[in-house]
Amino acid sequence: MTPSRISHRVASVVAATFASLFLLFLVAPIAELVATGGGSGLRKLTTDAELRSSLWLTLVTATSAVLCGVAGGTPIAYLLARKQFRGRAVLSAILDLPLLIPHPVAGIALLLVLGRNSVVGGAALDAGLRIVGSPIGIAVAMLFVSAPLYVSGAREAFARVDPRYEAVARTLGDPPWRAFRRVSLPLSMRGLIAAAVVMWARAVSEFGAIVVITYNPKAASVLSYDRFTSFGLSEALPVAAVLAILALVPLTVLRALRYGRTAADTGWAGDG
Repeated sequence: MTPSRISHRVASVVAATFASLFLLFLVAPIAELVATGGGSGLRKLTTDAELRSSLWLTLVTATSAVLCGVAGGTPIAYLLARKQFRGRAVLSAILDLPLLIPHPVAGIALLLVLGRNSVVGGAALDAGLRIVGSPIGIAVAMLFVSAPLYVSGAREAFARVDPRYEAVARTLGDPPWRAFRRVSLPLSMRGLIAAAVVMWARAVSEFGAIVVITYNPKAASVLSYDRFTSFGLSEALPVAAVLAILALVPLTVLRALRYGRTAADTGWAGDG
């Protein structure tokens, strides 16, 4: 065996070893969590009313955050994908900023803007709308930290659609909105759904911003932390395991979307 082949084999073994250790590092904690607390967590769903209420609250607020993110983020994502304008890079950086700051800091920032002593929070209270310490506060925190993921994914989805398709629709008499609705939106729909799923998954897993702006009522992540600090690991495990199992839902949806897109791209119809 030549020295070059020996060197190549050694490099392959080293790379495979590091890759295996890295994969083990990612998989082992979650696998141990589900194996240790998954069964008790699923059983607690039938007996623990606080856990059921917390999970329901988390699902409802996360879904509400995603709906708001889709409504507000889709036009911005389309603008960033289709238009070149001054300040575009600055706008993109501002949209990504919530991903970069520590999430407790995000919660503090939201508290400054939406707290009862702020202009917005005070006006909302005067109108009978409580934000801090309410499900609305949870949804707002989820929206703030997860919306950038939707905008980024939606922008990529629109960018993959050839703008010439819209141009053809415009030459056939469609105004811009109709061309968008009939051409770009259907062609990018799979990517938009995938981006929304990623946003939902991130919203469900949020803790840092939520715990600052709304400790009660408790989202599932806050409930897990509260039980850990109050009662120890044994009480926190079932809640944490249920959250880990819940994370499989968006992962499964994302894989299905990716598989479907690959099949469509290759022209596979599934029935021979």
